Amino acid sequence: MRPYEKPIRKIIFSTVCILLGNALLAFLVAAFVIPHNIIMGGTTGIGIVLNRLFPQVEVSVYVLVLNVLLLLAGWRILGRQFALTTIASTFLYPVFLGAIQRIPGIESLTGNSLTAALFAGTLMGVALGLVMRVGSSTGGMDVVDMVLAHWTHLPVALFVWLGDLVVIGGQAFFSPAENTLLGIIVLVLESIVLDKVMLVGKAQSQVFVISKRYEAIREMVMNDLSAGCTMVEIETGRLRIPAKGVLCVIPQRKVYDVTERIRALDPESFMTISQINEVHGRGFTTEREMRDEVPAGQDYSA
Repeated sequence: MRPYEKPIRKIIFSTVCILLGNALLAFLVAAFVIPHNIIMGGTTGIGIVLNRLFPQVEVSVYVLVLNVLLLLAGWRILGRQFALTTIASTFLYPVFLGAIQRIPGIESLTGNSLTAALFAGTLMGVALGLVMRVGSSTGGMDVVDMVLAHWTHLPVALFVWLGDLVVIGGQAFFSPAENTLLGIIVLVLESIVLDKVMLVGKAQSQVFVISKRYEAIREMVMNDLSAGCTMVEIETGRLRIPAKGVLCVIPQRKVYDVTERIRALDPESFMTISQINEVHGRGFTTEREMRDEVPAGQDYSA
């Protein structure tokens, strides 16, 4: 791969994720949230409240105005870099929402409110995950959360939950109890799915093996599985005998294969397997570099 191709591919991937994420978010709000009066947080929730008070103005217009005002506040307080990563979603989401609301029959995809809440929460987690995976923000109340975290030095997640609870609580005053419960279902599903989407393609498995046949295991991991490994100097606990362990990080789909191969080489080997949510470094987030000779004092695990 040429040096300039990777940044271009990254830009294209980020653009696609931001477009799909905002389009999907607008779709679920237009198709499930608004038609079934499901309460939700963020500027969308505030826009729904204002639309009920002043129905002459569409929800998408309220959301656009709120997003722009909050974007300007974030630019002022958090700096230009934050604003630049947020500006796309600030305008894309309201535009998509206004366009999708005009699709005939979009509000009648389902007549069941619980089904609508389940789809809304699941798709919202996917939509937000697509945008956040590429380091962008959906704008709106995210800006408020970031500003409050900047001022108080408290976790952003705390303000995300508090903000959503305040907005949902405001809608609960003139919404049926059932709609409030459906809003809570959406919020819970959104959080669960968002965590899963953020980890897709990033989670790996770490295998650590203690065996007398560590050299054969090392060769198997590197040659047969095309994976990197690190040799760890250890000492047995009871007899205090010096030994070596083999540490490798592999995709989860290879776990069964590597464990069977290790057992075939040494049935008495001691092996632990753990899941890692994210991996950075040579061979994972940067190109793998093959070396026949390693300079003295340096160790390359991939």
